[in-house]
Amino acid sequence: MTVQTWTFLIVGLTFALYIGIAIWARAGSTHEFYVAGGGVHPVANGLATAADWMSAASFLSMAGIISFAGYDGSVYLMGWTGGYVLLALLLAPYLRKFGKFTVPDFIGDRYYSNTARSVAVVCAIVISFTYVAGQMRGVGLVFSRFLEVEIDTGVYIGTAIVFFYAIMGGMKGITYTQVAQYCVLIFAFMVPAIFISLNMTGHFLPQLGFIGEVSDGSGVALLDKLDGLHRDLGFAEYTSGQKSTIDVFAITFALMVGTAGLPHVIVRFFTVPKVKDARISAGWALLFIAILYTTAPAIAAFARTNLIDTIHNQPYAEIPEWFTKWETTGLIAWTDKNADGIITYGPGLASNPGVTNELYIDNDIMVLANPEIAGLPNWVIALVAAGGLAAALSTAAGLLLVISTALSRDLMKMQIKPSMSDREELWWARGGAAGAVVVAAYFGIHPPGFVAATVALAFGLAAASFFPAIVLGIFDKRMNREGAVAGMVVGILLMFGYMAVYKLGWFVAEVPPASSWWFGISPEGFGTVAMLVNFAVSLVVSRLTTPPPQAVQDIVEDIRIPRGAGEAHLH
Repeated sequence: MTVQTWTFLIVGLTFALYIGIAIWARAGSTHEFYVAGGGVHPVANGLATAADWMSAASFLSMAGIISFAGYDGSVYLMGWTGGYVLLALLLAPYLRKFGKFTVPDFIGDRYYSNTARSVAVVCAIVISFTYVAGQMRGVGLVFSRFLEVEIDTGVYIGTAIVFFYAIMGGMKGITYTQVAQYCVLIFAFMVPAIFISLNMTGHFLPQLGFIGEVSDGSGVALLDKLDGLHRDLGFAEYTSGQKSTIDVFAITFALMVGTAGLPHVIVRFFTVPKVKDARISAGWALLFIAILYTTAPAIAAFARTNLIDTIHNQPYAEIPEWFTKWETTGLIAWTDKNADGIITYGPGLASNPGVTNELYIDNDIMVLANPEIAGLPNWVIALVAAGGLAAALSTAAGLLLVISTALSRDLMKMQIKPSMSDREELWWARGGAAGAVVVAAYFGIHPPGFVAATVALAFGLAAASFFPAIVLGIFDKRMNREGAVAGMVVGILLMFGYMAVYKLGWFVAEVPPASSWWFGISPEGFGTVAMLVNFAVSLVVSRLTTPPPQAVQDIVEDIRIPRGAGEAHLH
């Protein structure tokens, strides 16, 4: 069967599975819609958390970035992995014990202020829409290549699927759908990695193949071969870094603390019965995440080596079919600058005037194209497509739930119409999810960058706004509403403004060059600076204004004592 036929078959089966689960696990109350009834088993929650966490950025884009950036791309690997550990150990148990299942709910009650709650709602919506843009773009990428439709059409198809199971099932449907999606995405990620590792290095485990020797009898290590290919083409060595130390630190730290402020991940810890179960599910999630994250560098190296060997100095007339298929998507392109009919690949920089580059390759295609480049069977290629869709849709659903919850509970129920019934609130939640899906589709068609970069900006926004408010809310009894509100407003405005100018080119004639970055820090890493400013503003303002009520200080003292664990409180 052709790749397209296999893709229709495998993707169709997985979509039918997701919809079937959504129907079986549909939410019948706000408690089920928001936190899946609070009765999810820790292992199931670990699987769902891993799927929620490993978005299109992790599945599609992270290995793609590492493949092209080499050592510099490892900031995403380190930041996202370290961030989950930070969240699981430092924040999740305390938030779970506090008993509020959304970040705006925690901030509104901890800072005894609807103003603080409203600011948190705005921050949650901005973060989630920025993040979901990357997911919907990933969905469009997969559909555009393997179902041979336009990227925009792919986004519409993915939107329709998410619309169905997110709105019907809420957190209950999403949780059990994400369990299935994790199984699909990890199988899809590992199968081609194992195939290629065996072919290239003779090692069954990709992690060993990554540090092993190529199996051509030369005795050369894979990474040494890749470094040599880079030197021959005029690129920097794959294992050497080009980013400044401060930017590497800033991006890594922004991704770490941004993770700890992501509302769609935090809410997962409220779907289990007890605080102890939250800790256990965090451990399982870390194990499930590690399977993919330790494999991604190997896939990046395999894909990069195969790409160079397959493409560079090859006559275009003899190029493999996969290349021309991807050309139709616009995500890979060749321009014959010297009219010799041969593909020349190099950095093509002003600092390398003797090197010509005739090839454009989008970072995000590397994981999807990798099985085709390596000549794997068509069913493996289709399986990777299904895995990419599972990764993107699982995270998109979690983000859309955050948006709908912020609107239905934190805005409507807690502020505008406290007297609304459970049924009314459920309708508002579903309506909010429906509206969010439509906006998410728009951002998927008009994203502010490739998938991982877009997602990195969402982490920066979370770091700049939520992380200080959550940390200080747990560990500083003196932190009051004035400090929290001032810090969140200053932090997110600073981060959003920097992103708007240096990433999107708003308010300026053109996007400023990297040489004009503040302190040499890229937009992806500026969340670290905005976070530090947030901390400073919060602490100064809180010390210059009235302390919080004694009752609030007592609550803060109580949540740090590791005993007691009730369900998340809805009212």
